[in-house]
Amino acid sequence: MLMRLKTFPGGVHSPDEKRYSASVPITEAPIPQKVIIHLSQHIGSPSKPIVAVGDEVLTGQKIAEATGYVSLVQHSSISGKVTAINRFPNATGSSSMAIQITGDGSDKWIELVDEPNFMDLPLEEMKKRIGEAGICGMGGAGFPTLVKLSPPADKPIDTVILNGVECEPYLTSDHRLMLEKGEEIIIGLKLIMKILSAKKGMIGIEANKPDAIAKMQELTKNEPHIEVVPLKLRYPQGAEKQLIYAATKRKVPAGGLPLEVGIVVQNVGTAFAIYEAIRYQKPLIQRVITVTGSPVTKPQNLLARIGTPFSELVDFCGGTKEEVGKVICGGPMMGFALPTLEATVGKGSGGLVLMNTEDARLNEEGNCLRCARCVDVCPLNLVPCMIVSAVKYDNQKLAVRSGLNDCMKCGACAYVCPAQIRLVQYIDTGKIRYAEAKK
Repeated sequence: MLMRLKTFPGGVHSPDEKRYSASVPITEAPIPQKVIIHLSQHIGSPSKPIVAVGDEVLTGQKIAEATGYVSLVQHSSISGKVTAINRFPNATGSSSMAIQITGDGSDKWIELVDEPNFMDLPLEEMKKRIGEAGICGMGGAGFPTLVKLSPPADKPIDTVILNGVECEPYLTSDHRLMLEKGEEIIIGLKLIMKILSAKKGMIGIEANKPDAIAKMQELTKNEPHIEVVPLKLRYPQGAEKQLIYAATKRKVPAGGLPLEVGIVVQNVGTAFAIYEAIRYQKPLIQRVITVTGSPVTKPQNLLARIGTPFSELVDFCGGTKEEVGKVICGGPMMGFALPTLEATVGKGSGGLVLMNTEDARLNEEGNCLRCARCVDVCPLNLVPCMIVSAVKYDNQKLAVRSGLNDCMKCGACAYVCPAQIRLVQYIDTGKIRYAEAKK
């Protein structure tokens, strides 16, 4: 299949390591005996519990409400009893407040509906159902979807881009979702376009997924307003600004949002969740997550309930066959290292990557060689070594002037650095110091 591949300036091409799970169909994981539903699985204000210890809940029942415009409602992913409201390990490697629910084994759901004329619902009703379903960006960022679908009146949206890039190594959950739920994803895209009055839809997919490209092209061959955009293998192709430039050549201004150039980007998993929310009024209580890496006995793409302990998913995959050196929630470039497998699946958890001790080995850091490789690959045209130098000498003004707050911490610079400098960690430190100083 000949494809004209689009891309963006900068970036890197690392081994994609998707061979472990790319051909493995989605399997439904066992219903866990206990779930931990975190109150902050998203960008914005944490949710507020509306249940108490001892309360009985159903699968899909609302258990926490939004606390502001940029916030989410949360739902129980199993039926059972609320047994704790406390701090628990989360998918970012730290801990946060959460609601623990112990299952009763029945998986008794709230009543769902099947709205046959869901495409004809009033737009406000569609948005209401999305908000009530607790949907946020499922590509990892976790921005509340209802907010993203409510742009200011002076920022009209003409194009919606679905992100099916999945450029992080190892992860294949979006790939499998496109192959197995492509029709529903396309309907989700049409719903998003309708809500935003957008005239054009695009689906960006990297060229290492030719079967997904072919599938989505077949599904959209009679859709003149939807285009499948094959993309060159390049990380971080799936970042919003880079995907927008690759697909449309529009440049989002520094510090700006995609709506500044008339575009909204949504993950393919989010589009699927929107379809289920509007048609069935189904809350977001499960997602597809890739459990993979050389130590995993049987890597899989699992449809798992939100709040499932990662340890249970690894056990379901047959456990491990060699020593584990590192566990990452998400991909190895931008994911979070986990100190424990008792952390749980969140709405943005697209993958769980286990690395052996050799792959996880941390090389000794050297001195900067001034080779400028980090500059060559930075997708935002920053000078990472200058930012890091300013952070090391605690020169906050220089760090900010050099682009500290523009950096999205994609890790491309650290990947190519011959001196093995922990560029992303230094930049993260600088961001934390800046936030503390602003307080």
